Amino acid sequence: MTDFHRRKAYVTVLLFFSAILDTSSAVTHYSILEEMEEGSVVANLASDLGLDVKTLSRRQMRLDIRSNKKYLDVNKETGELFILEKMDREYLCSVKTATCFIKMEVILENPNPIRMFNIELEIMDINDNAPRFRRDTMHLDISEATTIGERFSLTNAVDPDTGSNSVKTYYLSESDHFSIEIQTGRDGSKFADLILKKSLDREKQASRNLILTAVDGGVPARSGTASIIVRVLDTNDNAPQFDKDSYNINLTENAPIGSLVVKLNATDKDEGTNSDIFYSFSLYTSEKTQQTFSLNPDNGEIRVKEMINYEDFRIYDMEIIATDKGANSLSGKCKVKILITDMNDNHPEISIKSFSSPVKEDIPVNTVIAVVSVSDKDSEENGQVDIHISDDLPFALKESSDNYYELLVSEPLDREKVPEYDITITVTDRGNPSIHVDVTDVNDNSPTFAQSPYAFYVVENNKPGIVVFSVSAADIDEGENARVSYSIDRINSDQTMTFFLSINEANGTVYSLKSFDFESLKTFQFFVVAKDSGTPSLSSNVTVNVFILDQNDNVPVILYPVSANGSAEGVEEIPRNVNAGHLVTKVRAYDADIGYNGWLLFSLQEVSDHSLFGLDRYTGQIRTLRSFTETDEAQHKLLILVKDNGNVSLSATATVIVKVVEPKEAFAASDVKNTVKDEEENNVTFYLMITLGSVSVLFVISIIVLIIMQCSKSTDYSSKYLQDTNYDGTLCHSIQYRSGDKRYMLVGPRMSIGSTIVPGSNGNTLVIPDRRRRDSGQVRCSFNNNSYFYKFARVCMPGPFNSAPGGPVSCRVSPNPNQTDLIKVIKVFRTI
Repeated sequence: MTDFHRRKAYVTVLLFFSAILDTSSAVTHYSILEEMEEGSVVANLASDLGLDVKTLSRRQMRLDIRSNKKYLDVNKETGELFILEKMDREYLCSVKTATCFIKMEVILENPNPIRMFNIELEIMDINDNAPRFRRDTMHLDISEATTIGERFSLTNAVDPDTGSNSVKTYYLSESDHFSIEIQTGRDGSKFADLILKKSLDREKQASRNLILTAVDGGVPARSGTASIIVRVLDTNDNAPQFDKDSYNINLTENAPIGSLVVKLNATDKDEGTNSDIFYSFSLYTSEKTQQTFSLNPDNGEIRVKEMINYEDFRIYDMEIIATDKGANSLSGKCKVKILITDMNDNHPEISIKSFSSPVKEDIPVNTVIAVVSVSDKDSEENGQVDIHISDDLPFALKESSDNYYELLVSEPLDREKVPEYDITITVTDRGNPSIHVDVTDVNDNSPTFAQSPYAFYVVENNKPGIVVFSVSAADIDEGENARVSYSIDRINSDQTMTFFLSINEANGTVYSLKSFDFESLKTFQFFVVAKDSGTPSLSSNVTVNVFILDQNDNVPVILYPVSANGSAEGVEEIPRNVNAGHLVTKVRAYDADIGYNGWLLFSLQEVSDHSLFGLDRYTGQIRTLRSFTETDEAQHKLLILVKDNGNVSLSATATVIVKVVEPKEAFAASDVKNTVKDEEENNVTFYLMITLGSVSVLFVISIIVLIIMQCSKSTDYSSKYLQDTNYDGTLCHSIQYRSGDKRYMLVGPRMSIGSTIVPGSNGNTLVIPDRRRRDSGQVRCSFNNNSYFYKFARVCMPGPFNSAPGGPVSCRVSPNPNQTDLIKVIKVFRTI
């Protein structure tokens, strides 16, 4: 068939259908709000299309919707168009468009010709969605050198709603340094730019936490939030500063080469390379000083470089510069004055300035025969001298001026007695030689934490970025060996939690980067490492246990009646002939919180007749307070409030509809309902009773058999502990021993191997005097009335008891106890 013939056939078909169909080209338009309830009537098609309602059923009216799902239908009796299922505009029209339509056709098949009507239903938007940010937390790194007015793009919020119900504006939490400016995109979407309105200073605050809120234009408005964490990046805007502007150091001469004179310390408030410091001499420091002393550029230590002599140089002045390693380096200065202290390292010197010899024996007394001078290069007492000669000579020394002395004739001379004299002049200074030893520190001590382990308590729902706790460690070394830095051991700690923690390496302050939820996480543990700055560095770690404290942030949840559509409502039917105290139903609820926050109380908020029903405030049980009368209503509505005991109580409500029916009507439903309920509630109790009863029976049978066997054994044993006949269970343990002509058996809670048993202790001791049987076929036993066996004796059958206060009790125990005896023993064991 050629193309021409195909076209001709197609046109023929169209003409044929046009002949048999009576199609309305007009489109009937309706509009509704999304999320309308099921069953809601949109319009009356019969009335709007001019159709006779009486003929709709006969004409087989039906509705075809051009979609994958049938959201609407038509009532063939009344011609009403109604909603079968709630419609979500955002789901139906995935592309964000201004309008959203559902197109359908109403078809009348009978009689011919078939009639068709085009219907167009516009789904109008309501504000049922809140704005939501693509990222809950935004991180920004901003340099403290950033100029005022700089803009930073923020992640915008999205809202599936359209028009005025979409995002309208943004709000920023209060901040002195930041503001926002709202921008509108070409498609009408709103977004915000963060603007710096005041300069940042990292040294004052290293990070800032902001909250960005997006609000839509609906009524009422909905909102969503995101956290903005701004980390302030450092710039080199702080110069190094010394602890002091000037240092005065006293140094003893002849100090050993390499000995420490002083350790200078300069600090820089910046961080990273901007805070790394090196030290140097300024140009104003003389060459002599730089030759005498060395300066370590890394740590600021000044040490002796060559021998120092007080007599040569007494004061050394120097200027030290501390410079950081930033791109644009800054520096600070200090002055150092080193005062050399004199040591007594020089001998006194004496010289004779004039001397007369020989002298005549008739020379007058006090005649000067010599002048001497004395000197000492040392200073102060080290340079002060004492001079003297022997006391048995007829001569004397007299000071004439500073450091000059005259030798005088102090007595008449007689050549015939002493023709000549040898005079020795002795000079001594007043110094005291001393040695000064400096002990320098080495890094031989690790940092020690103030406590170990740490335990901290953090309330849930904390704000991200705030300080939650801090740790502290000290090092007894000095200088760099004692400077401690802190870090989190993320390798050995739980990485899922440490990812949300940050620690200040300088002071050990720990920050939380997330909000904790007690219901999701109750406790966690991590490790903190404290490391000194010595070479090599030493470190220690500490365990930190963090406990999350509960807040009342969970509303009670109603378990029964079953919640539906945000409410809890149940219907209970009870016979009219029930008595007072009849259990109508029980409201069940739970709270995810703990303690007082999770302790629930029940109360009746509304009730049609206060005299008919009562509510247990602790269990939630609803019972009748009296019998029903003929005049009582057949239906009663009870509104129950369930609230917790938190500081700010949270609550939920449940509604119970009680229908009073005649006994015959209620019998069948009640029987089935109670059977199911009893089966559910009693299954666990039944199996538990079976298990406990079985264990108790086996235990009692074992004890009674053991008693009978022990009472029937021979007394012909040596005086020592007998073979252990332990009951190998977890409830009881027995030990036998002999003392004299008596045999004892101790029965009590199971004892561990090696436990000490004191013979003669009668707390739980059964005395078995012999194994002879009575003619009556019974065994006589005696034991103290404060033992476990006393409780057995109370149920022995038959059993006259003989007892005195604090004394033994005896009873006759049947060797073949019957079932009644065992039941009584079981009852006693339930009380033990």
